[in-house]
Amino acid sequence: MSDAIRVVVADDERMVRTALRAILDAEPGIEVVGEATTGAEAVSVVRDRLPGVVLMDVRMPGIDGIRATEQILATLAAPPRIVVVTTFENDSHVYDALRAGAAGFLLKRAAAEELIQAVRLVARSDSLLFPAQIRELAARHAPAHATAHPWTARLTEREAQVLRLMATGRTNAEIAERLGVGPATVKTHVASVLAKTGTRDRTQAVIAAYESDFVRPR
Repeated sequence: MSDAIRVVVADDERMVRTALRAILDAEPGIEVVGEATTGAEAVSVVRDRLPGVVLMDVRMPGIDGIRATEQILATLAAPPRIVVVTTFENDSHVYDALRAGAAGFLLKRAAAEELIQAVRLVARSDSLLFPAQIRELAARHAPAHATAHPWTARLTEREAQVLRLMATGRTNAEIAERLGVGPATVKTHVASVLAKTGTRDRTQAVIAAYESDFVRPR
């Protein structure tokens, strides 16, 4: 399966790892290529196996999922997309992991279909994973008196439109349809938004937008 989405599962609970592997390995086009039981082991396994997606438990002994996420993103030239796996969606650790660079989060009680969709979506990386929950986390954790960041003034009018639509969870194709432009044009605008906000991907761009009061939670 040379074109399969390569996944590493990092969780200190054996039953969780076994369940996640069973679900993903049964899905065509997805292959679990490694497992880890600690954050430090996750960093090592990811460097060795070079997956496209990592399912990272946010709470693990020693180096937790947040620090492991930071280390992976800081040390690999082409890092994987990281999804933190958690028991509680409102856990402050989840937001910290998103701010550290995770592409999204997934609840351990999620149905198999949600797990598979999450892996495919973050591998494609053209929309947010569970945008409503990310907005809720941003509303809860953003500064009480957010101030505009200098990058907000550098966005063109069209880039500002694209960022606001990104925050709603729309894909590039959906944004293109909404704005009446081609998908390639939207992709160019997204790249420019990421560059101007100094963010790695659209999840971090949206968090930056909320924290700078550019996008306000409803």
